[in-house]
Amino acid sequence: MLSQHTFTPSCSIHHSSKLDKRDYYEVLGVSKNADAATIKKAYYKLAKKYHPDMNKSDKSAAGKFQEVSEAYEVLSDTGKRSQYDNYGMAGSQGQGFPGGGFRSGTQGFEGFQSNIDPEELFRTIFRDGFNFGGFAGNQDFEESKHGFAQATEVMMDLTFQEAARGVNKEMTINVKDNCPRCGGSKAEPGSKPSKCTRCNGTGMETISTGPFMMRSTCRQCYGQKQIINNPCVDCRGKGKIILRKKIIVPVPAGVADGQTIRMPLGTQELFITFKVSKSRIFRREGSDVHSDVTISLSQAVLGGAIRIPGIYDDILLNIPSGTQSHDRVRLAGKGITRVNSYGNGDHYVHFKIKIPTRLSKEQQALMSAYAELEKHTDGSINGIAQTKTGRWR
Repeated sequence: MLSQHTFTPSCSIHHSSKLDKRDYYEVLGVSKNADAATIKKAYYKLAKKYHPDMNKSDKSAAGKFQEVSEAYEVLSDTGKRSQYDNYGMAGSQGQGFPGGGFRSGTQGFEGFQSNIDPEELFRTIFRDGFNFGGFAGNQDFEESKHGFAQATEVMMDLTFQEAARGVNKEMTINVKDNCPRCGGSKAEPGSKPSKCTRCNGTGMETISTGPFMMRSTCRQCYGQKQIINNPCVDCRGKGKIILRKKIIVPVPAGVADGQTIRMPLGTQELFITFKVSKSRIFRREGSDVHSDVTISLSQAVLGGAIRIPGIYDDILLNIPSGTQSHDRVRLAGKGITRVNSYGNGDHYVHFKIKIPTRLSKEQQALMSAYAELEKHTDGSINGIAQTKTGRWR
C-alpha cells in the first residue's frame, strides 16, 4: 500500500495557475464516484503515456506527468479527496483548510502543496518496474493483448430450455493466471531472483531520521524480499498474465432473464448475468409456465387425449368432454424448478378449439342434422329455418 511507504522529499509538486484550473477527476478521466481501483488504473495509463522517459522530445509531457501525479496523490488519499470534494479546486470565500499541507484563506484547494516527487510516487506505486513497455512489478495490472484485468462481470445468452433445465455451458473470458513462460516465478526461465541486499531479504529497512529510527518498506525491493534481475519477457516480471481461457459455467435449472449468479474464479469471483431468449411454446411467470394447445371440435365435445411438450418431458394430457375454448388445466409441479426454494412451479395449459372452415358434404349433412336437434340457440343458423314447432330446412 502507498501509505506504508515513507517518501523522501526531493522535488515537490507545485501548482501552476494553469494546473489550478483543471479538475482532478477530469485530469485522470474518471467520474467523481470512481473507486480506488479505477483511479489507480487511470493513473497507470496516463503515467505510462506521459512519463518523461517515454517522451524525451515532447516538452509538454513532463508537465502532464506532474499534473497526473498531483491528481492521483489527492484522489488516492481518502482524507485529501474528501476535502477536495467538499471545497473543490477554487473553494469558496471564507472557507479554508486546516493544517497538514493546506493553506487557509479564500483560495480553497489552491493552497495545497505536495512534498512528494512525482517520479518517486510513480516508482513507488509501480515498484520501479517501468521498462518502457509496461510496469514489470505491479500486481494490479497484468497487461496483455487481452487487456489489463480478468473479467469480473459477463453476460451469457441462454435459450429458454437451457435456463429452465440448467446446463453446463462453455464460454471464453479473460482470466488472470500464472504466466505460462515463467510459471509465476516472475524471472526469465533459467534465471532466479536474488535476495535483496538492502533489506537482507526481510522486505523492511531501518531508516535514520535525525535522532529517530524507523522501520519502513524496503525502497529497493518494495517489500518483495527479492530482486528480479532478469524479468520474464512475457509477463514483464509480474508472474501473472491475462489469458483467454474457456471455462464451464454450471447454469442452475430455473434461472430467469436478467438474473445474476456468482462463480468463484481462482482467487476472485465472476458475476454472470443471464440473457434468456423467449420461447415459442412457453410463457413464464415466475416458476410457473403457460402454454396453449389446439384441439379439434370433436375432441372438445367428446373429450380425448393429446401429447404436449412439457418443460422437462412430453406430457399426455387428458381432454375433458365439453371443454370450452380458453379453458385451462393445471399440471401441478410440472413448471420450472425454483432456484432459491424447493420443488417446481406449475404448468398451465390453455385450450384453443380449432373450428373447421371446409366441410365435406357428409360433414355438412351431419352438422345440419345436429343443428336441427340443438336447443336454446340464440340467433339463427345458416341453412336452418326455425318455426314455432321446430327447426326446418
